[in-house]
Formats: sequence, C-alpha cells, structure tokens
Amino acid sequence: MNQAWDLVDLQVFCLAARRGSFVGAATELGISPAYVTKRIAGLERALGVTLFHRTTRRVLISEAGEAAYAWARRVLDTAGEWHAQGPAGDGALAGTLRIATSLRLGRNHLSPILARLSDQHPALELWLELVDRRIDLLGEGFDIDIRMGEVSEPHLIAHPILPSVRVLCAAPAYLARRGTPRQLADLAQHDCLLFRERHQSFGVWRLQGPRGPETVKVTGTLGSNHSDVVNHMALAGKGIVLLSSWDVDEQLRNGSLVRVLPDYRQNADVWAVTAARAQQSPKLRRCLSFLVDELRSGPNALHTFTT
Repeated sequence: MNQAWDLVDLQVFCLAARRGSFVGAATELGISPAYVTKRIAGLERALGVTLFHRTTRRVLISEAGEAAYAWARRVLDTAGEWHAQGPAGDGALAGTLRIATSLRLGRNHLSPILARLSDQHPALELWLELVDRRIDLLGEGFDIDIRMGEVSEPHLIAHPILPSVRVLCAAPAYLARRGTPRQLADLAQHDCLLFRERHQSFGVWRLQGPRGPETVKVTGTLGSNHSDVVNHMALAGKGIVLLSSWDVDEQLRNGSLVRVLPDYRQNADVWAVTAARAQQSPKLRRCLSFLVDELRSGPNALHTFTT
C-alpha cells in the first residue's frame, strides 16, 4: 500500500462521506468539485481500495469506505487533540464525539448541553443518537453512552453522574376511578402502562421495597418503547406507569401525577459509559467532565430523588 496521503486527503474524504456528495463537500470547503474528486482518487490509490461507488447522480460510500472513514476519523481526532494540547495549541477541542442516550433524556437535557459545548468548542463535531436499546459502544462506534441502571459489561468503564430511581405514579383521575393500590400485588388488577426502557424486561417490574427486591407481572392495553408516550398516557388517566424520577419530577411537583406505592422503587442510577479510559484522550476527558457537571447542576440538570 502506497502511504502517499496526508491529513487534507482525510478531511476531504470524511466530509464527502458525511455529505454523500463531492459537490456538497466542495461547497462547504470552498473548493472545486474537481479538486475533491482528485484528492479522493489519490487517497483511493494510496490505500488501494474503492472508497465510493460513483453514479451519474450521486456517490455512495463503499464497505471499504466505511472502514476507512472510521480509521480516518481516529487519525484526524488524534491530530486535533495533539494540536490543541501542544505548545501552539489554544486548548480548543476538535474532532468527532458520538454520544448515545434515551429519547427523553437526549431531547430535554443533553441537546441543550451539547449546544453549549459546541459554543465553547466550535471545531468539535458532535453527534447525538437517541435510541431505546442498549448500544454496543465499540461495535457501533460511540464514544459515550448516557444510560440508566446497572452497567454489567465488564469491558466498559462507568462514570457515575447521579443516583436515581424509577417510581410508580398515576394521574389523580385514574386513581379516583380505579382506586389506589395498597400493596404490590394489587398492580395485577390495574391498567399498567407498559414501557421497556432499553434493557428492561417487558411487562415485568422488578422493584425494591420494604421486604427487599420483589417482582410483579403487570398487564395493560397501552404501551410504548418511548417514555414520552407512556408519560402522556399516564397524564390522560390511562393507567399506572413506572418512570425515572427525573422524568416525572415536575409533574409530581405540580400534582398532575402522584406517587403510587411510594415504598417501592427501581434503582436507575445515571451513568456515562465509555469503552476507553478518559485519561487516554484529552477530548474525551474534558467532554465527559462537562457533560457530568451539566447533568448534575447545570440549567438542564436532572432533578431526581432516591427515596
């Protein structure tokens, strides 16, 4: 393999891959499409692979191109970190940071936090993925996963953000119509709003109570894999829901929802999970510190309780 490539080639290639267009990359860089084509053709010769499949209408990244893109991003990130921390650097962060979390936490909390991080480090490329499943950090190429509950994978590193629990709650109208459960077994006779948060078993609630851990099988005709949806169903008086305390904090305060069986809860501590040790990357270390501080005490912090 000919090693005649440079960082400019990688920058042009990565931008073309993200835009899915040589013309789009050229427009953003302020250069001609012909120059983009020339740089990418030279990189393909140097690497000995076809990075894109060209048609008359568009370019599609190849399988080899996807692997090369991941490699190129690591090279560019390393170069950016070295420049930022070197004698001539200004301490600004550069490169790509890919973060995953659940829908509601990402939309209501992380998105404004990342906007502030971008203001401080405009050269930092941030991607926030909202998913309702447990991701594979290494396999899917994520740097940070903000998640609730236990971190069981032995190869991952868990950075604590704050303690939290999931709580049972319902609208006053539902309880007035159906009555208030007095013991855990009563939930089997109620409409429960089924929600599977990334890794939970569907229709089974495992709770901590006065007698230690207990499990109850719940049923209902309404459910979703998005907490927003079951939250709205609960507000409409459709049943009892189990949600993170930070997710229903405001509604419990204003009385639109009330606690049910308050002696029971489900542990759901909030963690920032990484595959690499933060000390190995100044970018990861500083971004992780920013996210943790903001989620604990910033204007978009998670307001939670543990009892």
